[in-house]
Amino acid sequence: MNIQDLINALDLKVLTDQKDFSSIEPTYGYSSDLLSCVMAGAPRHGIWVTLQAHGNIVAVAALLELAAVIITEGAMPDENTIQKANDEGVILLSSTRSSFDIIGHLWEMGLRNP
Repeated sequence: MNIQDLINALDLKVLTDQKDFSSIEPTYGYSSDLLSCVMAGAPRHGIWVTLQAHGNIVAVAALLELAAVIITEGAMPDENTIQKANDEGVILLSSTRSSFDIIGHLWEMGLRNP
């Protein structure tokens, strides 16, 4: 499964610059809205599901080399956050669905602990 598969299956909106999403394969997923928990527990090259949409999510995602961040529940980052993500090479995706719903779909699609 790759990022393009996730975008298509979950009808995610791409907030950052287009890339070859089909070449990016996430390793696992992680969900938390506490940055310290994400920094301690999210796997490298994983997908992070959160309703946070501020600039600090980009710093954490870049530090952990995450495959992408899915921002849920209709939360939208501002233009500065999106530009920062583009500068750092972080993929930001969004959905109006709840975090619970997105996580359930990721699980059903096979994104599980290796």
